[in-house]
Amino acid sequence: MWWILLALLVLIAVGLVMAMRVDGPNRKEASQLQFENVQFSNLKDGTYVGKWEGSTSHIRDTQVEVQIAGGQVSSFRILKGAVPKNGQPVKLSKGRTIDELFQTAIEAKTLDVDVISGATVTSKTHLKAFENALKQAAQ
Repeated sequence: MWWILLALLVLIAVGLVMAMRVDGPNRKEASQLQFENVQFSNLKDGTYVGKWEGSTSHIRDTQVEVQIAGGQVSSFRILKGAVPKNGQPVKLSKGRTIDELFQTAIEAKTLDVDVISGATVTSKTHLKAFENALKQAAQ
């Protein structure tokens, strides 16, 4: 009986190692994202969609819709990524959400904000998609 348990544990361990090998390059790429200095003032009114797509895999692809009114961010919505369920934002590490991260960036008028500890990669990919939408609005 214990041989069956041992075989299951080995199978699970092999599966985890394989998953890490597949996810590793994408995680590394996303963790090294850099952000540009985007001006949060004088944005063109409209709706803009920004996205981030991994080049090594598409596990963490992210898409964000940003609405600009009166030259400022009036609202945003995550289209792909940590997508809210039933109208409630997805809680990441320590109960923080991407919505809170975006709100912090909007209030500070910079993308140079502290990412969510324990969800660094997810935070960075979403911020990059947000940046890409804002860059469209700034053109």
